[in-house]
Amino acid sequence: MPRWVLICLLLVCGLGATHWWHHRPLTPSPGVLAPDAPTQIDLTDGATMQRGDTTLVTRARFELTARVLSREDYRFDAGAALAPVDLALGWGRMSDSQILKQVDISQENRFYHWHVDHFPIPRREIETSSANMHMIPADPLVRRELDKVRPGEVIHLEGFLVDASRPGGWRWHTSMTREDTGNGACELVYVESIGPASP
Repeated sequence: MPRWVLICLLLVCGLGATHWWHHRPLTPSPGVLAPDAPTQIDLTDGATMQRGDTTLVTRARFELTARVLSREDYRFDAGAALAPVDLALGWGRMSDSQILKQVDISQENRFYHWHVDHFPIPRREIETSSANMHMIPADPLVRRELDKVRPGEVIHLEGFLVDASRPGGWRWHTSMTREDTGNGACELVYVESIGPASP
């Protein structure tokens, strides 16, 4: 094997190990850690913001305290420059370690997936007490805070639900309810502040 190939492999492995270490899961004690559902105030006349060639239109003021069930970072898809991180978030009993140890959770291709062998809580409660959210950092400080977020952590964030568009017809719409599932059910969140929730 050429030396440069070996060096590249070592660099990739090193970067992967560093990424895993910074985002290694926390293991909180059992109990509901984030009891309340997100709060949302719909806007009748949304403001318009420009991020490079992307136009954002605010749809609702949005705030939540939730447990991070999983995170996935994106670098190469059409939305990566705008929303580099997806967080799968849970509240109510979907923030309880006793429940979550019975739920297999993963993320892929901008979707959040869960699987159970036996339902620890009703299916509809899982669906309405958790969501995959695409995170748009408002500024470099928020981006740094997003980079610190770890699965198992309880976070508080504030910002807006937004729709995004680009010239040429590209569109990315936010969900406006926690009641939906499947394609189109993810929230597109313009994050103005994020950090560990206060005890």
